[in-house]
Amino acid sequence: MAEIVMKRVNQDKKPLNLRRRARLGETVIQALLFFSGFFSIFTTIGIVYELGKEALLFFQMPEFNFIETLTSVEWKPHVGKFGIWPLLNSTMMTTLIAMAIAIPLGLSVAIYLSEYSSPRVRSVLKPVLEVLAGIPTIVYGYFALTFMTPVLRELFGRDVVQIYNTGSAGLVMGILILPLITSMTEDALSAVPRSLREAAYAMGGTKLEVALQIVLPAALSGIAAAIIIGISRAVGETMIVAVAAGAGPNFTFNPFVGAETITGHIVRISGGDLSYDSVDYNSIFALGLFLFFTTLFLNVISQAVVRRFREVYE
Repeated sequence: MAEIVMKRVNQDKKPLNLRRRARLGETVIQALLFFSGFFSIFTTIGIVYELGKEALLFFQMPEFNFIETLTSVEWKPHVGKFGIWPLLNSTMMTTLIAMAIAIPLGLSVAIYLSEYSSPRVRSVLKPVLEVLAGIPTIVYGYFALTFMTPVLRELFGRDVVQIYNTGSAGLVMGILILPLITSMTEDALSAVPRSLREAAYAMGGTKLEVALQIVLPAALSGIAAAIIIGISRAVGETMIVAVAAGAGPNFTFNPFVGAETITGHIVRISGGDLSYDSVDYNSIFALGLFLFFTTLFLNVISQAVVRRFREVYE
C-alpha cells in the first residue's frame, strides 16, 4: 500500500522549471538599449564615411602637397598653400590657455565640494555649475568679445591687445570647460572609500593633508580622464573661437593678437559661397577629419590612463 501511495505521489510531482521567464518590459528595455548602442555606432561610422569621402577628394587634388602641409606656415588652399601650422598652433594656444584656467580651478572646486563643503553648500554649488555647462557657447563667445577683451585691453594696453585675440577666447573657454572637469573630478573623489580618509585621520592627518596626499592620488585615474576629456572638448570648441579669436590664419605665439583656429576656420569658410569640389570646400572636410581623429586619439588615451591608474577597493 505504501509503495502505491509513493508511486502516485511521484507521478503527481512536476519537474521544477528553473528557466528564466520572459518579461515583456525587460525585453523592450533591452531592445531599446541595443538600438541606442547600434544607432551611436552607425552614426559614428556615417560621420567618418562622409568626412573621409570628401577629404579624399582634397588629398587627391594635384595642388595638394603633404610635405608642404607639415613644413609651411601659410594656409591658403585657394592659391595652393596648405601649411596647417597656423590653424593648429592657434588651436593649441586656445586649448592650453583654457586648460590653464580649467584644471586648477576645477580641481580646487572639486576638492572643496568633496572634502570641505556641507550638504547644503553642495546642493547650491552643483546646480550653479550645471547652469554654466548649459549656457550656449555663442553666448560665451560674445562674453569673451564684449567683456573679457576689454578687460585685457585695460590691463595690458590697447596697443598690445587686439580686439580679436586668442587670449580672451582661451580664458572664456576655460570657464566653459570648468563644470565638466569639476563634475568628473568630484565624482572620482567621492568614489574613494571613506575608510581611507578615516585611516588617515586616525594617523593624525589634517583635512588638507588627507585631501591632497590620500584622496587625490587614489582618484588619479578619474582626474586624468576628466582632464583629457576637457582637452578634447577645448580642441573641438567652435563658437567661442569663431566670435572672439579672430578671422584669418595667423602663425603667432602671441595670445593678444587675432588668430584663427581649425574650428573657427571651418565656420568662416563654410559660411561663404563655395562651389562643390573646390579646393576650399574639400579642405573643410579634411580639417574636420583631422579634428575627428584628434579627439578620438585623446579619448583612447583617456581610456588607457583610466585602465593604467585605476584603483580597485574591496
